[in-house]
Amino acid sequence: MIRKASLLLAGAALGAIVAVTFTQTQFLAGSSANAASADTYRELNLFGDVFERIRADYVETPDENALIESAINGMLAGLDPHSSYLSPKNFKDMQVQTSGKFGGLGIEVTMEDGVIKVVSPIDDTPAARAGILASDLIIALDGELIEGLSLNEAVEKMRGPINTPITLTIKRENVDKPFEVELTREEITIHSVRSREEEDVGYVRISSFNEQTFDGLKEAIDEINEKIGKAKVKGYIIDLRNNPGGLLDQAIAVSDAFLDRGEIVSTRSRHAEETQRYNAHSGDLAAGKPVIILVNGGSASASEIVAGALQDHRRATIIGTRSFGKGSVQTIIPLGANGALRLTTARYFTPSGTSIQAKGIDPDIEVIQELPPELAEAAGIEPRGEASLKGHLEGEDAAAGEEEESGSLAYVPSDPEDDKQLHYALDLLNGLQVNSEFPPDPSRGIPN
Repeated sequence: MIRKASLLLAGAALGAIVAVTFTQTQFLAGSSANAASADTYRELNLFGDVFERIRADYVETPDENALIESAINGMLAGLDPHSSYLSPKNFKDMQVQTSGKFGGLGIEVTMEDGVIKVVSPIDDTPAARAGILASDLIIALDGELIEGLSLNEAVEKMRGPINTPITLTIKRENVDKPFEVELTREEITIHSVRSREEEDVGYVRISSFNEQTFDGLKEAIDEINEKIGKAKVKGYIIDLRNNPGGLLDQAIAVSDAFLDRGEIVSTRSRHAEETQRYNAHSGDLAAGKPVIILVNGGSASASEIVAGALQDHRRATIIGTRSFGKGSVQTIIPLGANGALRLTTARYFTPSGTSIQAKGIDPDIEVIQELPPELAEAAGIEPRGEASLKGHLEGEDAAAGEEEESGSLAYVPSDPEDDKQLHYALDLLNGLQVNSEFPPDPSRGIPN
């Protein structure tokens, strides 16, 4: 049987699609599961018995569809933090959001221990402008506690007509009392690529991977080359900090933009015949000029694909702190009129064959961005990484004693003058700083 599905890489701890999700349509050969055992069928009969008892005897007439949806969500939540059921509306919303435009607050969230946790605010959105920070906990919406709501239900409440207000009650680590933040909903347009010239260095910020990302990258580099002069450009800085992920095909295209050949990424499931490998094509947008990639604890999934590919091929030097460690692949399986199933079906591997699941990518040069004094005690913006998520998928070599790693700080100063990681990268490209990891030695990369 041939079944149409979508390959998905969820963003950092992405349990809800409030900001960016990413899909790539492809056809997967359906493999029939092993026949269920007699014990399994008995358990299914038990489910039916419980369902009927609830229908018949619960104190109020239950919503049968809601019961079944809750049962499905419970089953999926027991697998890992990234598998879930998408109702027809949420499935439709997800399809719309991959275009890079949606209505809402511009905030990436997940659910942890029954509370909504901020993964990352999106640049230039109501959430970012209001000062919402990574790792903030949203405990109430318009004065109503979130406790008891599913992630999708909470997300639905945060959405609404453009120009309508909503009040979030925020609990922040090391802040004594929860506080309220009033936001106004907007149409969120994700301009995933922004760029500027830093004297003779091109700086490109990629905040997510949506349908416009590769085209935006190409336009940014063309504009930088025109303003500085292609021959005068000393190199490029690609900033992937706090980038929670995006479309797989865009992550591949961005990696391919700087590689002439070789594998970019592979995805491997429990069925060897379903292994997919994605390779680079000839052509380097940077024309061989040095490339530096900035990462931190908020760099996840698609960001880690790009960083891992260019690091393994020794095409770029990675600077910053350890990335989030989101190395699993979700497949979106349409269920007709009943929405869709988001199921973890594979791990992805960097070109060297390394799985970063629950580990992250270690930078070639660690540069720690310290919090300013006014935030050091109050912000609580250090994510714990994939390895700290309850029920996370273990790393590929966990059985062999592979150590899992926690995430790193996900803080980027709003003022570039205070950005230690950026300045270190600029100093390397301008020859004011020397490090044995820059420029990278291509002979140390994996064979092409």
